[in-house]
Amino acid sequence: MVDGKHVIVGIHIHNRLKDVHEVQHYLTQYGCYISTRIGLHEVQDDFCAGYGLILLEMFGDERFTDELVGVLNAFAGVEAKKLVFGQN
Repeated sequence: MVDGKHVIVGIHIHNRLKDVHEVQHYLTQYGCYISTRIGLHEVQDDFCAGYGLILLEMFGDERFTDELVGVLNAFAGVEAKKLVFGQN
């Protein structure tokens, strides 16, 4: 929770195999501001998707959330968006 608000960051990674190491580096760097992390990608018996989605529940000063979103959006093939629920 950030200042009484629930702040969620959604990260769409177009090429997990290529970009996951760089994304993971920044998730670790901002790890003290992430309270929950969920990774999603399509899996079937004969298929594991090369794309994926990561959902983060953020904690602490919202400027760190904004920094993380900015850093992630600087990568080609990575799209990050912030969702805010609660007090304005």
